Amino acid sequence: MASDIKVEILHKETIKPSSPTPHHLKTCSLSGYDQLTPEIYVPLILFYPNGGDEASIDHHALFADRFGLLKRSLSEALTHFYPFAGEFVFNVSISCSDHGAGLIEAQVNCPISKILDKPDFQILGQLIPTSIDSKQAETGHLLLVQVSSFKCGGLAIGMSISHKVADASTLSAFIKSWAAIALGSAGATDHAVPSPEFGIAATLFPPQDILNSQQGTMEFPPDKGIGKRFVFDASKIAALKSKAASATVPNPTRVEVVSALIWKCAMEASRSNLSFTKPSVWSQVVNMRKRSGKTLVENILGNFLWYFAAMNTESEVDLEILVAKFRKGIEEYKEKYPNSVGCEDALQSVKEHGNILINDSIVTYSCSSWCRFPFYETNFGWGQPSWVSIPSSEFKNTIILMDTSDGFGVEALLTFTEEDMAIIERHEDLLAYASVNPPVI
Repeated sequence: MASDIKVEILHKETIKPSSPTPHHLKTCSLSGYDQLTPEIYVPLILFYPNGGDEASIDHHALFADRFGLLKRSLSEALTHFYPFAGEFVFNVSISCSDHGAGLIEAQVNCPISKILDKPDFQILGQLIPTSIDSKQAETGHLLLVQVSSFKCGGLAIGMSISHKVADASTLSAFIKSWAAIALGSAGATDHAVPSPEFGIAATLFPPQDILNSQQGTMEFPPDKGIGKRFVFDASKIAALKSKAASATVPNPTRVEVVSALIWKCAMEASRSNLSFTKPSVWSQVVNMRKRSGKTLVENILGNFLWYFAAMNTESEVDLEILVAKFRKGIEEYKEKYPNSVGCEDALQSVKEHGNILINDSIVTYSCSSWCRFPFYETNFGWGQPSWVSIPSSEFKNTIILMDTSDGFGVEALLTFTEEDMAIIERHEDLLAYASVNPPVI
């Protein structure tokens, strides 16, 4: 039972960069995209079993060694990712003052297998340092890390990073660098630490005076929802692709078919609860680094993402039609923005998107795909994680897609209103292809 699981905070401290940030790097300007990003925290949890004979392991000594390594390597990683140890200056820049990142030591009163047997979002929320909707003024740090030990000797590394300094791509780059430093400290070879460059985004996409305020420009709707986890394994995705393929899109991607199925189920749930069909918009996040084709842009740190929208006004739709709408949406995006979205275009898009969000006659679903980011390759010196996940979003009508551990399946973290979720989680089309919160191991 989840109620039997207790997470106890043992210690909190601030980790400063191992070397002071040079004077000429003391101020890091936010780009226009950073300014537009809502002030929330992006979470991630990496789970590591102990990997040995439990009976012969001194769990306390093992955790102390690993915690010490994580602490030292985090300090060194912050010298490379120095803005993460800084503080916001309104919505304009980051003061790279070496203020530091928050580090929390915690312990859980059960083996890690109990968490992984049937993951519970309420418990997962206790394994990250702060809630998604926190503000820097409340947390005191742009980056926070929580290392939780389990009775079996396993551990979980939970991270919360301000979305204004990092999107999923930037978080992935940081974790890769941190792990490489830890492996180097442990004596491993061939783990070069990449040298990130900050400031490129602000040069290419300068901050906008109109956005210079303490209040963020983009905000998520305040309505909260309940979260559920659905897992599509590789064989089910192959079957779903076969069903969704058409002359228009003969080879749909796994993200396209999973998104289309979820959208279909969500629309039918909404129609059932409302007794009529509302037009709906599926807003899909796009990593612009992959779309530009420019090396300089591919290395941008901070936020460099936008979205494309697909709209449906029909009461009855099948997977083929929805997949075609997705493909049309991304093709129109690439045609309109062949390199990237300029700041003026972004501001106009935010205005239009905001009008849609407050339009009660349209239902908006927001999806972010974290697939293909190499989180499962994160090795600090004791192997790769057995599971990588995040607690569900707290905001209704949001969908997050992640890889399964084999890299071929998809985990979908859905957050909907209680009324819609009650229908979605029992939808026969969804259950034909996805398992509801199956064991991780």
